[in-house]
Amino acid sequence: MEVLQVVADLVCTRRVEGMQAVSLRVLQSEQGVVSVASDPVGVPEGKWVFVTTGSAARFAMPDPLTITDLAICGIVDHWECAGNAQAVTPDAAAADTGARADVRAAP
Repeated sequence: MEVLQVVADLVCTRRVEGMQAVSLRVLQSEQGVVSVASDPVGVPEGKWVFVTTGSAARFAMPDPLTITDLAICGIVDHWECAGNAQAVTPDAAAADTGARADVRAAP
């Protein structure tokens, strides 16, 4: 799993069968690496999320037969890694009704 930030929606008008109803988000790592993920959670732009990759990503989707190798699993409320902290303000966290997680790096 990785922690990435949602930077934009990805709009695709033509898709393979099974992907028509899947929301896609453009994600970016702290190092600037850009990826595209399936979004079963409904995450707005600017949020930090944790994702799963590979064949396990299919099981994060409502239909595990969905073709994906990167899926958003939840919205991160607080994240500490190597002395850097990312946090959502209490007001923003209270307004967010989606799935959330508290992710902390091992010391």
